[in-house]
Amino acid sequence: MTQVIQAVYQFLWGNLVTIPLPGGSTLGLPLLVILLIPTGIYFTIRTKFLPIRLFPDMIRALTEKGGKKGGLSSFQTLMVSTATRVGMGNLVGVVAAISAGGAGAVFWMWITALLGSSTAFIEGTLAQLHKEKDPLYGGYHGGPAYYMHHFFAKRKDGSFRKYSILAILFAISGLICWCGISQVISNSVTSAFENAFHIPPLYTTIVLVALSALIVLRKNATIKVLDILVPIMAVCYFIFTLIIIFTHLGQMPGVFQRIFEEAFGIRQIAAGGFGAVLMNGVKRGLFSNEAGSGSAPCAAAAAESNNAVKIGLVQALGVFIDTIVICSCTAMIMLLVPQELTQGLTGMDLLQTAMNYHLGKFGVVFIAATLGMFSFSTFIGILFYARSNVAYLFGNKWCYQTLYKILALVMLFIGGLAAYTTVWDLGDVGVGLMTVFNLIALYPMSRQALQALKEYKNK
Repeated sequence: MTQVIQAVYQFLWGNLVTIPLPGGSTLGLPLLVILLIPTGIYFTIRTKFLPIRLFPDMIRALTEKGGKKGGLSSFQTLMVSTATRVGMGNLVGVVAAISAGGAGAVFWMWITALLGSSTAFIEGTLAQLHKEKDPLYGGYHGGPAYYMHHFFAKRKDGSFRKYSILAILFAISGLICWCGISQVISNSVTSAFENAFHIPPLYTTIVLVALSALIVLRKNATIKVLDILVPIMAVCYFIFTLIIIFTHLGQMPGVFQRIFEEAFGIRQIAAGGFGAVLMNGVKRGLFSNEAGSGSAPCAAAAAESNNAVKIGLVQALGVFIDTIVICSCTAMIMLLVPQELTQGLTGMDLLQTAMNYHLGKFGVVFIAATLGMFSFSTFIGILFYARSNVAYLFGNKWCYQTLYKILALVMLFIGGLAAYTTVWDLGDVGVGLMTVFNLIALYPMSRQALQALKEYKNK
């Protein structure tokens, strides 16, 4: 079984195609990059550069209210999707990208976010167009499993088959992915708290699982918590980053010069490092913003809106918040530290060293607490996503909803005490398969979202 998981993992995430570059380096392209980047380019062109052209509309769409029929507001769905997008990858993942690819990786991370924003719009709009009433939690539910079903399970006479094979595969992949992520989350939090506060992993795990259970096992506590937690954690991280930037304002022109020079620099090409610069930035952008994976549409479907396009625009904005804002914050924190202080360091150690340089001991404590909040919000957010997938596979029954939540909590507990590589790989396999299945549906179904966008602009 382990060999099968590793083989699928390597197929999805390993270098499927290798392109030689000047200077003797190579550019390795995993299957997910080959699929997602052209998709982002295609939808960016088809939407006439929506991320730039309709950015003001994205902001205005946030003001739309929900709740009249039990649905969520556009802001609430943004909080759910942001909770899952913003996590460990925004901190340690960005650090790893810069460590491996240099400052130039940041530029390619930005470009990937712009492309991913268009993809997020398409899948968010489709989720809204194909949402269904949620008899358990109230309001609506949906996502890729549902829009796949409405498209692929429809008979010629207008009726529907009970299931769509593609929708089943997507839903199963999602549930597998989120169980794997649960273990990664708890292991990251316990490690960070052990390094910063010297708290034994068992104690951190017990508190984390208890708090999570208190929220996810209650009917509608998830949204209430995320409405408060996500804005607080994002704003706090942004404010402290601004403080760091303003205290090093004279260095900022040099930082941006370094980013752009290393993104296109002849030096990187000649040294054989351009492939690392490009791919580390692209991978971090793709992995962080989740555009195309089909996870965020599960939140988009829960919104109550008078126009599906508005929800698609909000989800496009979520990509900006995740990558352009949060990931860039981490990048600035890293790039404003003298390179000799971080030489040889990796992961959380590198980030904590950077924060110690900027803010002293408080910085180390702050970044550990931030990682804890980011990871905690991710966990309760992915269980919100799981609702619709469990419902699609097993029907609208409380027993199945509760069983999956308990399974995720068990994985959360196990991950806090030990790291199991196979389970982690299983999480990556799950999200990779989700992306493949979702993209199969996005291309033929995108006409619906594009038509809705055309009608929206003609009003």
